[in-house]
Amino acid sequence: MKAIVVTDEAAGTAGMTLMERPEPEPALNDVVVQIHASGFVPTEMAWPSTWTDRLGRSRTPSIPGHELAGVVTALGYGTTGLSVGQRVFGLTDWTRDGTLAEYAAVEARNLAPLPADVDFAVGASLPISGLTAWQGLFEHGRLRSGQSVLVHGAAGAVGSMVTQLAREFGAHVIGTGRAADRQAAHDFGAQEFIDLGNDTLEDVGGVDLVFDVIGGDIGKRSASLIRAGGTLVSVVGPPEARPADGLAVDFVVESDRAQLGEIVQRVRDGRLRTHISSVATLDDAVAALNPTKRITGKTIIRVRP
Repeated sequence: MKAIVVTDEAAGTAGMTLMERPEPEPALNDVVVQIHASGFVPTEMAWPSTWTDRLGRSRTPSIPGHELAGVVTALGYGTTGLSVGQRVFGLTDWTRDGTLAEYAAVEARNLAPLPADVDFAVGASLPISGLTAWQGLFEHGRLRSGQSVLVHGAAGAVGSMVTQLAREFGAHVIGTGRAADRQAAHDFGAQEFIDLGNDTLEDVGGVDLVFDVIGGDIGKRSASLIRAGGTLVSVVGPPEARPADGLAVDFVVESDRAQLGEIVQRVRDGRLRTHISSVATLDDAVAALNPTKRITGKTIIRVRP
C-alpha cells in the first residue's frame, strides 16, 4: 500500500516520504480500515510516540496521522460492535502506524459509525479537534451555562470547535488570535475578539474558563484572568502558571465512541462546523503538509477519490 513515512525526527514534516509499505493485519480486537480521508496534526512530529513504542524502542519507519474516516475491510479475532463494509471515523493509537496510508489497523473501540450523509473528509477532520474541544470544555473545564470562556486560537481547528460548543451550551465566548482571524472567530460564534498582536489580553477582565492551545507567555498571562473557582485548561503541556484560586488542567485527548457520536450528530444537524483549510491527495500530501504560508484550519488528505 502507499503511505507517508517518517524516519528522521530532526527533519520533521520535511522528512516525509511517500513509499510502499505492507498492508496491516488486524490484531485482537482490531479492525482494518480502508482509509478514505486522513487528518494530521503538525505537532505530531514532536510527539515521542511518533518515534518510539510504549517501551521506548524505535518504531521507525513510522506512518504519522491519527485521524481517519473510511470503511472497515477486516475484523480481528474477538472484535465486536463493527462490521465489514461499515463507514467509520475516529482515532488510531498514538504508538501505532497511523492514517496517512491506504489502510490502517485500529482498535475497534477507538472508532464510531460515520453516517452516510457525512463526507469522509469532514469525518476525518473531527476526531482530534472535536474530542479535544469536548473533553476540555465538559470533562476538564466543567463548563456551565452562563460562564465566560476565553478561547485562544478561536479560528483554528480546535479553537473553532471550542467556540461553537461553548456557545451552544450557553457560555459567553471571547476568542483570541491574529488580526486576520477576527472575522472567522466571530463567524464561529465568538462574541468578543482579542487581537493578540495589538490588543491587551488583560483587558478581558475575569473569566471562568480559559482554553489554551498556545502556551508560553500567553498561557502564563491567562492564569491571572481566572476568577475564583475557575479553570485553566491546556492542551500544550502543563501550565507554567496556575490560577490563584482555581484549577489548572492539562490533558491528552482520548478516543470516545459516544462523544464522537455527539460531535458528528451536531455536524449533521448544523450545530457544528469543522474548519478545513485544504484537501489534498495522498500523492500530494508531502507538499500539502509542508505549507509555505500560515493556515488556520486543518489540512485533510483524501486517500481515495
